[in-house]
Amino acid sequence: MSLIKVGSQPIYIKYLDKIEHTTAYFVLTFFWLLAFFKKEKIRTIIIVLSISYGILLEVLQGTITTYRTFDYVDMIANTLGVLIAFLVFKIIEKKQFNLLNSL
Repeated sequence: MSLIKVGSQPIYIKYLDKIEHTTAYFVLTFFWLLAFFKKEKIRTIIIVLSISYGILLEVLQGTITTYRTFDYVDMIANTLGVLIAFLVFKIIEKKQFNLLNSL
C-alpha cells in the first residue's frame, strides 16, 4: 500500500496517517519477532530490516511516484512502530521466562 495511489479518506482525523504507519510497522515487526521467537541472534536483523524497509519505502514514495510524497515524520512513525513492537515482544518474553522459572 505504500506505493499505490490512495484516494481521500471519508473522515479526516488529524494524525491518523501517523497512527496507521506506527500500527503497520508494529504488526510487521511483532509478527517477524514471533516467527523467530527462539532465534535471539536474528532479532537485531529483524529490527534493522524493518526500520530500513520503512526508510526505503519513504524514499521510493518521494522518487518514483508522482502521487505520493516523502515524509520524515512517516519514517519516525514507522520506526516508532518497530521499537514499540520490540518492547512489547521483550515484555512478553520476560513474562514467559518468569512463568517457566516459577514452575
